[in-house]
Amino acid sequence: MRIRALVIRIIRQFLHDRRTLALLIVAPLLVLTLMYLVFNGDAYRPRIGVLDLPTAIADRLRETDASVKSYETKAAAEGALAAQDIDALLRIEDGTLLIKLEGSEPSRNRAVLLAIPQALQGLDKAAGGDSQSPASPFAGQTPEIEYLHGGADMTSFDSLSPVLIGFFAFFFVFLIAGVSFLRERTSGTLERLLATPLHRWEIVVGYMMGFGIFTCLQAMLIAGYAIGALGSLMVGSFGLVVLIMLLLSLNALSFGVLLSTYANSEFQMIQFIPIVIVPQVFFSGLFDLETLSPWLRWIANITPLKYGADALKSVMIRGEGWSSIALDVYVLAGLTLLFMAANVWALRKHRKI
Repeated sequence: MRIRALVIRIIRQFLHDRRTLALLIVAPLLVLTLMYLVFNGDAYRPRIGVLDLPTAIADRLRETDASVKSYETKAAAEGALAAQDIDALLRIEDGTLLIKLEGSEPSRNRAVLLAIPQALQGLDKAAGGDSQSPASPFAGQTPEIEYLHGGADMTSFDSLSPVLIGFFAFFFVFLIAGVSFLRERTSGTLERLLATPLHRWEIVVGYMMGFGIFTCLQAMLIAGYAIGALGSLMVGSFGLVVLIMLLLSLNALSFGVLLSTYANSEFQMIQFIPIVIVPQVFFSGLFDLETLSPWLRWIANITPLKYGADALKSVMIRGEGWSSIALDVYVLAGLTLLFMAANVWALRKHRKI
């Protein structure tokens, strides 16, 4: 009887807590759906630029389902490669086929290095041993490979570390900030502050600065450890990495504080993770967004982690400077201010000032 009473109490608790009941059903279905859409996306079509190549090679590349674009000058082709408009540049130099890979995305490198040998193998069959065939000088030839960024020795950790350090900084700051601010509410500290002449925006800024000191230290520790101790690839400025990590942490801090306003317990705060954090993982750069359907790809544009990961990749792997990450930095700063403004608005339910 006592066990039955305990079971009935738990069932009633769940039935009265509709948010928990909904997330118990919706969250796993949402995550499974995202995994289905990400892993069952279209195969990636490598974008290959060609410069002064026989038409037969370009035609064979198109038959391998690659996207091929011809360039008239070397400067235009190199510019497109640097701007990531193409994944590789294929050209002839001193009678040798050269492949220059953009290099920052290993999955795209593999797609290019798979498509080009297939095309050359097709040339070998087309030539049929006929030395007069215009394709025969290159049939069966092994191209030389160059890298604009990274290199053949770049590891998987090197390519993923910008995304990983951004994710860990965002996730732990979000969780710690949300739970800490929730305790401020449940312990009565926030109510006592609201009883003082402090304005809502002063309370929000104060909490952001107070928690921000420790979250920023954590962000710098994560970045420094990954680069200094674990040897993650670092080509650009460490100062820019620190700036991006600070903005990403402040963004997670303001977002965590905002969502904690709508939670009544630590358990309810943790319930936001599968809805808020997990989807960002799929759109942060761990998986190639080009393989997703366009209607799904737009979600990445509203996820803060995507902008942080893009900026970290640009600095750590490509060695780019401020001009390349400025947009990502401005978006992160703008989202932080937006979440802070939303925090001020959310505090109205506690006190009107």
